[in-house]
Amino acid sequence: MALIDLATPWLVLVAALVAAAAIVAGVLLGRRAGRTGGDAAPVSRAERLRGLPSVVRATRRRAAAIGGALALLTAAAVVAGVVSARPMAAQTIQPVDTSRDIMLCLDVSGSMSEVDVEVLEVFEELLEGFEGERIGLTIFNSSPVQIFPLTDDYAFVRGHLQSLRAAFDDVASDVPEHWVGTLNGTGSSLIGDGLAACAMRFDHQDEERSRSIILATDNESQGAGIVTVEQAAVYARDAGVRVFALNPVEGKDEDITAELRQAADTTGGEAYALRGDTTVADIIDRVQEQEATALQGEARIVWRDAPDAWIVVLLALVLAGIVLAWRVRL
Repeated sequence: MALIDLATPWLVLVAALVAAAAIVAGVLLGRRAGRTGGDAAPVSRAERLRGLPSVVRATRRRAAAIGGALALLTAAAVVAGVVSARPMAAQTIQPVDTSRDIMLCLDVSGSMSEVDVEVLEVFEELLEGFEGERIGLTIFNSSPVQIFPLTDDYAFVRGHLQSLRAAFDDVASDVPEHWVGTLNGTGSSLIGDGLAACAMRFDHQDEERSRSIILATDNESQGAGIVTVEQAAVYARDAGVRVFALNPVEGKDEDITAELRQAADTTGGEAYALRGDTTVADIIDRVQEQEATALQGEARIVWRDAPDAWIVVLLALVLAGIVLAWRVRL
């Protein structure tokens, strides 16, 4: 059942007071006219005429009709106040968005410190190429931290990317933003753990959706993580997630480069050089080659103007009051 509310309920009270004032004024004027006799001509022995049964019935019918007309017009005044107060009805809707899911996955270890700002600039370029896709960000060193979950609020995403980029430029801070929560494990730059954590950040796991990770790392692990890069890639593949790697040192070490490329290939994705001329465009094309799917959003209540029924009632009351008043020659 739809909920009804009024945008300006005080207008109903104003309308009721105006109607009450009109009734009181009418009664007072009627009594005054009765005492003075008004313009009526005196009639000899009028009390005998008023006592006739037919006159008594006619007088009662007229009084009842006048009372009914006043009641209808008074109710019409109150309903007019309700219409003026903007009656609104609550409606529960569940929006459906058609989109893809993209998790930005950033290695913030020491070996990446000189290029992380550049990576974040690439992330912002990617953001300009997407429209309506849900985007999240997870950073990692020896432990992963989710900066923000999947969202299609691009202003929110852009704000966090700029904040994180400012943190990398802030050399005066003892604990920069990207250190918070990312140094809780042993070792550093645990690529496998970071990639697995990013793959686990996708929601609606029971639905078939386009899911991609854009992994920015030099793949230079320092220490033994819970899973290797290869194991994390297999996990991502089994979860239906493609990995697109951004390597700032592509080709510097052939074995490390090959391992990262193999991990991306395992998932159906691809590895790119960070500074490639077509890297951003190629990643956008690869992400968008998968079909976007509908995703039902959270149910929410919206309010809409609902004056129709009240206007019909108002017209009915006014029309009935006018007809009744016309019948008694008011």
